[in-house]
Amino acid sequence: MKINKQKLYIAMANICITSNELQKKSELPRGTFLNVITGKNVRPATAGKIAKALNVPVEQLVDLESD
Repeated sequence: MKINKQKLYIAMANICITSNELQKKSELPRGTFLNVITGKNVRPATAGKIAKALNVPVEQLVDLESD
C-alpha cells in the first residue's frame, strides 16, 4: 500500500506537525519513514502508525483506487 504524499502533507498541515515530529510520534525507524515520504509500498501496520500519529483514518492517506 502506498501513502499519497499530498494527502499526507495535508494531514500534517492540519495539525501543524513537521516530518521530523511525525517520524518521532509514529515511532518508525528513519528508513521506514523515508519510504512513506517517498511513496514506496509500506506495510499496513506502517500506514496505521502514520494514520494514528496524525489522528486520521488510514483511508484518508492512501489511494484506494490503485490497490
